[in-house]
Amino acid sequence: MSLSLSAAFEQPRSWWRGFWRWLAAILPKGLYARSALIVIAPMVILQCVLTYVFMERHWQLVTRRLSTVLTQDIAAVIELYKADPSEKARSALVRIAQERLKIDIEFLPLEPLPPVLPKPFFPIVDQALSNEIRRQIGRPFWLDTVGRSTFIEIRIMLDGAILRVVAYRSAAYASNSHIFLLWMVGTSFVLIVVATAFLRNQIKPILLLAGAAEAFGKGRDPEFRPRGAREVRQAGYAFIEMRRRIERAFEQRTAMLSGVSHDLRTILTRFKLSLALLPESDESQDLQKDVEEMQRMLEAYLAFARGAAGEGAVEIDMHDFLEDLRLESERRGRDVKLAFSGDPLVAIRPDAFKRCLSNLIGNAQGHAEHVSIEACRDERFLTIHVDDDGPGIAPEWREDVFRPFVRLDESRNQDSGGTGLGLAIALDIARSHGGDIGLSDSPLGGLRATVRVPV
Repeated sequence: MSLSLSAAFEQPRSWWRGFWRWLAAILPKGLYARSALIVIAPMVILQCVLTYVFMERHWQLVTRRLSTVLTQDIAAVIELYKADPSEKARSALVRIAQERLKIDIEFLPLEPLPPVLPKPFFPIVDQALSNEIRRQIGRPFWLDTVGRSTFIEIRIMLDGAILRVVAYRSAAYASNSHIFLLWMVGTSFVLIVVATAFLRNQIKPILLLAGAAEAFGKGRDPEFRPRGAREVRQAGYAFIEMRRRIERAFEQRTAMLSGVSHDLRTILTRFKLSLALLPESDESQDLQKDVEEMQRMLEAYLAFARGAAGEGAVEIDMHDFLEDLRLESERRGRDVKLAFSGDPLVAIRPDAFKRCLSNLIGNAQGHAEHVSIEACRDERFLTIHVDDDGPGIAPEWREDVFRPFVRLDESRNQDSGGTGLGLAIALDIARSHGGDIGLSDSPLGGLRATVRVPV
């Protein structure tokens, strides 16, 4: 029994989930658009309901009552005509109807009524007048509410003549109802404009907070002051406090690495002095190599610490920046090709970004004969590819090489092999700019390192 009930309710639940997925797909995604929809949609729905109630109740009620009064006047004229159908009485009826009832009447010779006209698009007057004529007069009639927009023509078959009545349309129709609709639409428009202006002022601080968070994620130091509603200001103060904690953590890490490196350099200096006093031997040479490797590791430590230092972002010409890197690489004895496209102006931290690209280029030059740099700047990202024709890195190792002290070579001497911090430093700098580094196969046959940072 429980299984059958569950199966019975599963289909409506799936329909309901499908409806909400469809609704979420068509609804706007931005906060401003959604807030405007929350304010405007109920107002529009309310106006539609009021319009329907007004049209259904007030408009039809007034039209029906006006039609009743007009039909009563026509019925009174018919009763007077039946009491005295003489020519003199007809003339008096025409004069009285024109002066007192504000309608024009005419007695036509008896003949068949014209064919029935098609119903208008809004048949409110036709329905109301037809019902009242059938109820109060009960004679064959013909009605025209379309031919002349400001007049209504009615023909009623009497015993010896055709009564032709021409009345103003306003005598049977609530013609001033559009004034209410215009006032309703006008006030709604004013309210929507005012609500939109207030919404813009309320959402602007949220957009400023989002921009400050995005700029901080790119390694910049944005000027941000919390404003807006109380909850938005609380979020702004929380962001400022979070930024201070992150900066304080970076400073503590930098200070710790610098202090440890400084202490170790002091000890290494003592080792060097002790080795200089020892006689030349194989053991002393091995110790000298170990000391020099430790020296390079300490320099890498300091470079890693400097990568997190508080350097400010400035706008530079990226083409000239890469050209300087290419010339430095050529001075080390390797040719490097450079290609750049897009707007060259980019806001970065120059010293840190130079260290990032230098590590990637140096890593490529250490394992390949030819290196090329290809950079592209679009509306959202700066993308730099460093390609080489070396042996490359196996796909299963491409994530591990970014971890500190991971090296794929087995050498531990000063002539070949590194400390294993080069790619870790490069990745740390790229992420401090809000970007990332990925490794893939190069068109040159080796490895491609791709740096992608937002601009």
